[in-house]
Amino acid sequence: MSTGNDSNVSLAVNGGIDFGAKLSPKQLIALGYYLDDDTEIELTTFQQLIIQVSEEKVEEVKNSLEKVGLHVYKVGNYVKSLRTCNFCKGAEEEGMPTAMELNRRIAGQDVPFTLRPAYTGCPNACGEPLINDIGVIKRKDRYDLYVGGKAKGEDARPGVLLKSSLQDKELFTLVDMVLEVYRQNGRKRETFSKFVSRYGLDNLKTYCDRSNSINGETKK
Repeated sequence: MSTGNDSNVSLAVNGGIDFGAKLSPKQLIALGYYLDDDTEIELTTFQQLIIQVSEEKVEEVKNSLEKVGLHVYKVGNYVKSLRTCNFCKGAEEEGMPTAMELNRRIAGQDVPFTLRPAYTGCPNACGEPLINDIGVIKRKDRYDLYVGGKAKGEDARPGVLLKSSLQDKELFTLVDMVLEVYRQNGRKRETFSKFVSRYGLDNLKTYCDRSNSINGETKK
């Protein structure tokens, strides 16, 4: 149990990528064990619970929660865990393995400002990919990648298509490149949508194409 005397650290917790945002009683019990009775838990729109735990117990809490199937992420200027749809047509048809692998690769990466990625398994876009920083839409057996969406504020806007008809490995590579150019060129606490506007979509495409070409030559 938390003593309340130690400095606290924020952790983001969810049930991972599955058919909807669900938690089991066993997971809730494990979660409650490390929280005081009057502790407030923030439920975010990104399918995460934000909890506060004492700094000295972060690893213990993380290990215990992961044992019951919960996923634990850092809070701050990192790539958040992937927001997804409910995979209503089935894991394989809507690309759950691809979503899980994408989340494994990017969640927790350092970036200039908190970045929100989203994925949906069909053009219905239930995972709201077009109003998040990075959005992926699966169309049949290929993937479209959108960037720069923004859900809030007077300058709210949908993301713009960066590249369409990607295979899963091409998707992973392109997202890695997008995050890298943001890390290299983004200003401190500059949101990704503002970065895309300032840096320019054409420049982003050129960077990714050039990096992909260099990597391809290196592999040869």
